[in-house]
Amino acid sequence: MQDPETDADVSRALIVALDVPSYDEAAAIVGELGDAVNFYKIGLELLFNGGLRLARELRDDGKLVFLDMKFLDIGNTVEKAVRNVAKLGVNFLTIHAVDRKTLQAAQEGKGSSALKLLGVTVLTNLTGEDLAEQGVSESPHDLALRRARMAYGVGIDGVVASGLEAQAIRQATDEKFTIVTPGIRPSGSTTDDQARAMTPREAILAGANHLVVGRPILTAPDRRKAALDIQNEISAAFSERKS
Repeated sequence: MQDPETDADVSRALIVALDVPSYDEAAAIVGELGDAVNFYKIGLELLFNGGLRLARELRDDGKLVFLDMKFLDIGNTVEKAVRNVAKLGVNFLTIHAVDRKTLQAAQEGKGSSALKLLGVTVLTNLTGEDLAEQGVSESPHDLALRRARMAYGVGIDGVVASGLEAQAIRQATDEKFTIVTPGIRPSGSTTDDQARAMTPREAILAGANHLVVGRPILTAPDRRKAALDIQNEISAAFSERKS
């Protein structure tokens, strides 16, 4: 896999999840983190309370923006929704990678824009028992790998997958395929509701390009220090992977 070439590239590997309920709270966190973080994820919680306003402001301030919207609908709706997101000038957008038609519709909506589409494979809070309740007989690992292969075959830019599947997905795709890994928990921290968590070092060594971190930074007494500590672990892991 292609490693980051510069310190600036490494600094973009960390994506801080702004999983908070309001624009004011999210903007305060961004201000506190300052130049320690260059990439932010805006999900459904914040989206409907100033999230798009913040996305535009982050974009205009030179930050990278990941809209975690997890689209899943009929093809016509997905295509038109992605087309509108592409006009915002954000960097990443998620679509559930559950079927080929949805992914193909998203590709049509993306068009020639620079927006990167990410197929969500299996949510990191789900276990094999959870999938069985949904009528899925595959393990989380096998399902994530199958969906990643499907996304890759359609031409989707990458996937969201736990670090436990990253290595297998990397081997099944290529170095240009983007793997974004949530459920990251620094050594010694609690896993919260993440059933398939990994440390930053483990996820990078497994082949992830970007790590999504929320609560370990948002709930830290010193958020900036927590972010910088994770950045340092990521940088060391990339150096280790190169050696």
